[in-house]
Amino acid sequence: MSTPQPKITAYLKTFCGWSEGVRAIFRKYGLEWEEKDIIKNPAFRWEMEQRSGQSLSPCVEIDGHMLPDISGDEVEAWMTANGYFAKSDAPADAPTNSSCTDEQHEAMALGKLPAIGKIKFLG
Repeated sequence: MSTPQPKITAYLKTFCGWSEGVRAIFRKYGLEWEEKDIIKNPAFRWEMEQRSGQSLSPCVEIDGHMLPDISGDEVEAWMTANGYFAKSDAPADAPTNSSCTDEQHEAMALGKLPAIGKIKFLG
């Protein structure tokens, strides 16, 4: 049905349970994707809204087909149903159908985002 490596564009948030679940599915199946961080770059949020017709994330576009407001589980189910791969029972490396915890939401609201690698947040 498709090429072995589909063209995937994922509109994700930097720190989000739903977004990390989508990433976990891509990692589980060894898929490559272009990630557009809608928090770090507001232009990507606008692009996502124009392409998906709504404002909720994550949104994933696979070979030109937009999957709006989707979880990792739903990405996996759609890709399996559309012949991209057979479903694997191997566990993903992060929850694939989970929102952020209340603590994570509170930390984000306060601007206390976790630093990744050598990134420093200057205030």
